Amino acid sequence: MPYYYIGLISGTSMDGIDAALVEFGDRSLRTIAANSHSYPQELRAGLIAASRNPQSCTVDVLGDLDHWTGKCFCDAALGLLSESSIDASQVRAIGSHGQTIRHRPDVDRPFTVQIGNPNIIAKGTGILCVADFRSADIALGGQGAPLVPPFHEWLFRSDTVDRCVVNIGGIANVTLLPRGDGAIGGFDTGPGNTLLDAWILRQQGAAYDEAGQWAASGTCDDSQLGRMLADPYFALPPPKSTGFEYFNEAWLSSFDIDDHDSADVQATLCELTAKTIAAAIDLLK
Repeated sequence: MPYYYIGLISGTSMDGIDAALVEFGDRSLRTIAANSHSYPQELRAGLIAASRNPQSCTVDVLGDLDHWTGKCFCDAALGLLSESSIDASQVRAIGSHGQTIRHRPDVDRPFTVQIGNPNIIAKGTGILCVADFRSADIALGGQGAPLVPPFHEWLFRSDTVDRCVVNIGGIANVTLLPRGDGAIGGFDTGPGNTLLDAWILRQQGAAYDEAGQWAASGTCDDSQLGRMLADPYFALPPPKSTGFEYFNEAWLSSFDIDDHDSADVQATLCELTAKTIAAAIDLLK
């Protein structure tokens, strides 16, 4: 009888849960089912408020969000089982990343906080749930992100060609897979869509720039882009990680963006994401 696994994650965009039911083979996998489950609007608002304004997030608020998020993760897993007709007894484990609320790997006592109570997931599904991955990595001296390079190496490493895996969420990250047995690398390149989402929300009240239409209507301001690219984070050598704690509205405001055409700012932020990802990939050369 084959064994299946479920993976659950919600990224820094905090827009919902990505869920996948997979069957693993020898350096291969088969996706049985996959879904994206949106957060209830009230929950998403609470998550954003807690993460962006940690000084006003009480223990009671965090506990409530932890339970609510865990229930949503549980429902996402149950939804996969229902649509795939796979019985819970056939699933060996659930891996739950949880929802990052705070990520501070570079302070004197490094820490990272993910919520989405895994006990609720395990109890609600009847399946072993493995969680709290990022804290374990930080305890070992890592950055707590990204955690996928060993998996990418297992699935995509080639003896003949260099490969790179790019993930663009709120924060963008890459896995660099040089051909042969060269050392792999994985790190956060900088903002993915977090600044783009923050800017369109501020200007138009929209959660995101659908199909990039607003950015496409503007023109990149090369001078402003150059100032953004001069941020010290981009020059740091890997390994490194970052988050909305750093690349946020306060960071945006430091560039006097309100003095520029709003669509041009969106186009410039889009170029910032592309340029910093490209620069990371160039490390393979």
